[in-house]
Amino acid sequence: MNYLWGGMILVGVVYAAMTGNLGAVTDQALASAKEAVSLCLTMTGAMAFWVGLMKIAEKGGMVNRAASAMGPILRFLFPSVPENSTAARYMATNMVSNFLGLGWAATPAGISAMKELKRLQKMSNQATDAMCDFLIINISSLQLIPVNIIAYRSQYGAVSPAAIVGPAIIATSISTLAAVIFIKLRQAFGWKNEFDSVLIRGSHSDSGIAHCGKWPDAPAACI
Repeated sequence: MNYLWGGMILVGVVYAAMTGNLGAVTDQALASAKEAVSLCLTMTGAMAFWVGLMKIAEKGGMVNRAASAMGPILRFLFPSVPENSTAARYMATNMVSNFLGLGWAATPAGISAMKELKRLQKMSNQATDAMCDFLIINISSLQLIPVNIIAYRSQYGAVSPAAIVGPAIIATSISTLAAVIFIKLRQAFGWKNEFDSVLIRGSHSDSGIAHCGKWPDAPAACI
């Protein structure tokens, strides 16, 4: 990616020099740098406000209660992930944060969830079905308050920055519905990862997971 952006900048500068527009490139570079700093300040303010609210909700137990209430949803979407595992808690926190539009707060929980899923299923280099399904849900990202877009619209002078809330809810609802349909179809028709492991809720680890081998060769007791 660094080579791509570097190449684009180099091509633009060379072309501007060849066409006599090098001064315009310099002016735009300075103007863009100023705009970038201003945008960062705007985003920092919005981020501080919403992440602060998220911290208050977290300290007050609201996030944990919301995550606990998501147990049935997690069981429906990710039947191979144990309900009380660390991975499930991180996944719930990530989904709640995304729903509230707090992408900055959701990212650490999402990364931790992926690490826990990898640890539980003991896969070193292969993404499991649960990982892929979680990534699909994460990308579809049903949002109640699109904080990033509201901040961008505010920065660029929108008359009503929050007017995007309604359309955003509709768009992300459709994308999430499509993600859920795909996941359930994959599970129903057995579109399984070749290297996916079958897990069992047991007492073999602190999270109640045992590694039973690769599908479909796992012992019957593990299914």
